[in-house]
Order: sequence, then C-alpha cells, then structure tokens
Amino acid sequence: MSSVNNAVTIADLRQRAMARLPRMAFDYIDGGAEREWTLRENCRAYEDVLFRPRSAVATSSCDLSANVLGTTIKVPFILAPVGSSRMFYPRGEEVAAAAAGHAGTIYSLSTLSGCRMEDVKAATNGTAWYQLYLVGGRDVALGAIARAKAAGFKALVVTIDTPVAGMRERDARNGVKQLLSRNLSMVPHLGQMLVRPSWLYSFFGDGGLMNFPNIVINNQPMGYADVGAALEQSMTSWDDFKWIREAWGGPIVAKGVHTADDARRAVAEGAAAIVVSNHGARQLDGVSPTIRVLPEVVQAVHGQTEILLDGGIRRGSDIVKAICMGARAVLIGRAYAYGLAAAGGDGVARAIEILRTDVVRTMKLLGCSRIEDLDGSYVEVPSEWTARARSADYVDSTR
Repeated sequence: MSSVNNAVTIADLRQRAMARLPRMAFDYIDGGAEREWTLRENCRAYEDVLFRPRSAVATSSCDLSANVLGTTIKVPFILAPVGSSRMFYPRGEEVAAAAAGHAGTIYSLSTLSGCRMEDVKAATNGTAWYQLYLVGGRDVALGAIARAKAAGFKALVVTIDTPVAGMRERDARNGVKQLLSRNLSMVPHLGQMLVRPSWLYSFFGDGGLMNFPNIVINNQPMGYADVGAALEQSMTSWDDFKWIREAWGGPIVAKGVHTADDARRAVAEGAAAIVVSNHGARQLDGVSPTIRVLPEVVQAVHGQTEILLDGGIRRGSDIVKAICMGARAVLIGRAYAYGLAAAGGDGVARAIEILRTDVVRTMKLLGCSRIEDLDGSYVEVPSEWTARARSADYVDSTR
C-alpha cells in the first residue's frame, strides 16, 4: 500500500487519482451534471449539521457494526454501484468487491460493469448486491436477475432516477465516450492518455470495457453504446416493481429517492430499503443535497423500511451525521472510486480505513460507543429542514 499509505483524507486519494488517470477518466469519477451545483452542495451541506457531544464519557472502543437487510456489516457504510470501474483500474469491480469483503462490508455491482457478475461475486468473501437498470428491456433484465440470484447476490438495487443520463459536461468535452468505444474518434484525445503511461498500459493491457457483460442481448454482451439513449428507451417505472419483485423473490432496494412522496411509494411497492440519493449529483442539477432531504424521508416512512443515504460523503463525520439523522447506513461512491483509481485494491482499502478511523474518532469525541446508539440528540439540524419534514408528513396525513 506504499503509494497510498500516507493518504490522510479522501481528498488525498482524489489527488492521487488525478495524477494517475487521464483527464477523461478522472472527470468521469469527479464530475457532475450541468453547473455541478448539486455536486458541490452534496458535500457542503454537511457543514450545516452541527454536533452536540457528550463530555466526560469514557469511550475506549467503538462498535461500528450495523445491520442492513439482515446482514451485519463491520463498518456503517457500503460500497455503492459505480459504473465502468474497469476504466479506473484493471478488473476494477472485482478488485473493489474483494476489498469490501475483506473490510466486512457490502459491495454493490452496477449493471454497467466491465466485469461479469459471477466473477465479481467470486472475488469477494462478503455480501454483494446487484444494481439493476432495464437496459435492453424486460427480457434482458429478467436474464440478469436470474444470473444474480444464481451467483449469490443478496439484494437487488433498483435505480429509479435515470429516465435518461444527466448532462455531464466534463464527459462531453473530454472524450470519455470515445475512449470506451475504442474507435478512431478517440484519436484527438490521445494526448491526455499518453501523459499517463502507467494508466495507459494497464487499461489497454486489461482489455476491459469493450462491452457490458451483464447486459446480454441475443446471446451476446451489449457493446459499449450511448448509455443515455439506452436508459431513455428502457426507463424504470413504479409499475415495473411488481414483475421485478416476483422475478427476484428477495429484498429490493429503491435507489434514487428525493421526496417524501417517492419514499412512501417505494414502501407501497415493497422496497425493503430505500436510498436517499441524487445519483451523486450526476443526473438532475439543482436538486437538494441528500442530507437535507433525509429528515423528510425519515418522517415519511415512519420506520416501515430501512433508510440508506449516499451523496457527498467524504469524511467519517459525514457518515455519523447521516446516521444520527435516521439513516441505517450510507453508501459511498466517489470516496472509494478515488482510491481504486489511485492504487487498485490497496487504494480502496485505504479509503475504507480512512473513513473507518474518522468514524471511530468522531464517535469518541461525541461520547458514543455504538453506532446503534446514535440518534438525533447528537446533532443540531437546521430548522428549515425539519420544518419541511413535518410539512411533508402533514400533507400525507390529510390525504
């Protein structure tokens, strides 16, 4: 772990990822939609939540374990689905899954993966979830669901906030589509790759991302294509939850909830958990940061389903704040992707350790020794956030 063992923060791993990747690949991780206002606010909004510590409380050790959908994880965070991870590091999804299992947490695999789901599951000794897009249509999705069941994935993550891909302006400018399609259109972008020889050698040596092996159409893996168009042709609706639930037969996680109404609908459609998420600010710019939405969702579901959260998490203190405000655990995406891009499995392990250490330190300073004991008494939340939550709950009660 020599290349990352002196990284102190996730921001340090980000700098190392920037130094190793060509601009097109780094911006794929780092960028958001349009003006990137929500991308910035996802991180900044945690500053609006203040701690209320208990002093003179002895906390010699901390229990970080959490129970999510019947699985006990050793740290209160899960690795979120990140598409095209093989662009960052050879066999990227397998490498990240292995690191998650070693750390005692869950890895979530994206439909838009460069590695076969069976290989990813085999790479980890831990629990894995499969994230589902309906790219290719219902029959293709049913095939993927059957494969995920057979491979031993424990939950299905249905992402509901992608009727079309968001406008990620950095990607449009920097040529990431040309890179992934590997045709002559990438020639104008060769300069940024040539100045990253280590990445260039590993990327082309790996031979990945020529197709999406978990999207099988006419007995062939789908080649790299315009994902935005593919999503638009096969968007997920609430009506799809019925046949997805019947085909899967296990817990379903609804990812991409922004409002109380959608949270209640997810409960009605049988979601065992929901993820308060704006897709890492990569879809609709100008939506509220997820930590601000969390009180509204918690109030709306009244404990009827497990609540998770992602978006903007770069420090363990962010994780602790989310749990105090009602999240069972959180999902991290960019935080581990920076580590993966910087140094493969060692980088992912370092990202997990940075956050784990942050959480322990924060809990000791709060005077709390167990994750399950964190609650709203440890934080001061802006009054307008809680007022909105009460208002949303009142609207529901009058229907």
